Amino acid sequence: MRINKYLSECGVCSRREADRLVEKGLVEINGIKAESGAQAEDGDLVTVKGRPVSRKTEKTYLKLYKPRGIVCTSDRREKNNLMDYLKYPERITYAGRLDRDSEGLLILTDDGDLINAMMRAREHHEKEYLVTVDRPIDQAFMERICSGVYLEELDVTTRPCRAEQLSDTKFRIILTQGLNRQIRRMCRACGRSVKTLKRIRVVNIELDGLKSGQCLPLTEEEKKELFRRVQVKRNG
Repeated sequence: MRINKYLSECGVCSRREADRLVEKGLVEINGIKAESGAQAEDGDLVTVKGRPVSRKTEKTYLKLYKPRGIVCTSDRREKNNLMDYLKYPERITYAGRLDRDSEGLLILTDDGDLINAMMRAREHHEKEYLVTVDRPIDQAFMERICSGVYLEELDVTTRPCRAEQLSDTKFRIILTQGLNRQIRRMCRACGRSVKTLKRIRVVNIELDGLKSGQCLPLTEEEKKELFRRVQVKRNG
């Protein structure tokens, strides 16, 4: 496989950062400085800054209830960043961020193939949210939300979606796209401001049972169904 993917699967860094390490001449394969696009396989001696690295045989798959105030970033210069909050001993990342003021379910993994599959917008993978707004909502609001909302600042109309009113100011919504701050923008375009936003499901993985800040491994059943739905082949 390409050296940038190999280093990513070793948990060293992202593919983009791996490319930068290669460009700086800090990566060697069997004693030879790696060039961009070089191939590396299990059994090769791969070093980064002189230190040997190897791929993990088992991937990590976690679900986290992200609290409000935590920022989805690996940049440790950012206060309250997710990686410092987790203090996880190995490099993992998230599939689909939540903004600082939102809470709820994050899928965390070191499986780049799974992340790429989950982030492909054309696949229409579902994400479900509970939303509370600052002013009462009605049938007209719900119909507009479901039919698609034009977002002037992004010059795009959101995909039609499913939503259900739960109270005067609360509704459930299921999206199949992930525009930046999409729900907040949709509500603002419809004359409301979001007070609370919680993600309760990503594809088949549900928040149910997790407490704020809690992180648990996905069960074998959850993984198997997730891989099936996003069309990622994995053993086990």
